[in-house]
Amino acid sequence: MPGLHYEELEIGQTFDHPIRRTITEADNVWFSALTHNPALLHLDEEYCRTETEYGQRLVNSAFTLGLMVGISVGDTTLGTTTANLGWDEVRFPKPLFHGDTVRVQSEVLEKRESRSRDDRGIVVFTHRAYNQKNELVAHCKRSAMMLKRAR
Repeated sequence: MPGLHYEELEIGQTFDHPIRRTITEADNVWFSALTHNPALLHLDEEYCRTETEYGQRLVNSAFTLGLMVGISVGDTTLGTTTANLGWDEVRFPKPLFHGDTVRVQSEVLEKRESRSRDDRGIVVFTHRAYNQKNELVAHCKRSAMMLKRAR
């Protein structure tokens, strides 16, 4: 499914993305290793079981952020964004664990014409990720430079 152009996005528009993803141990360990993050919270089950309040490993928050935004792409920005301009107000109110299933909702918060490129506009999305218990596990604002429809 292609993404939407600047003109097709309206402030207040929401997307309940149909893709859901169950997080595996391999996802977490691979991502942590790939990004050189040796934190015991992500890699050492025994440490987490005996030394943390969670009793198990936590999913790497950078993976959570990437997954949350990635799930949104197919319905919103696939092929129509030319730049990811930034992520703001990134928060993780609850941890994710191996075996949790993530779903994502997005909303268009703001939009404006680009001041430097007349064939583009800037859209600010909020993305929210929930686990299988409908607990909010992550949210952020993302600014994207979006293509306008060809004239």
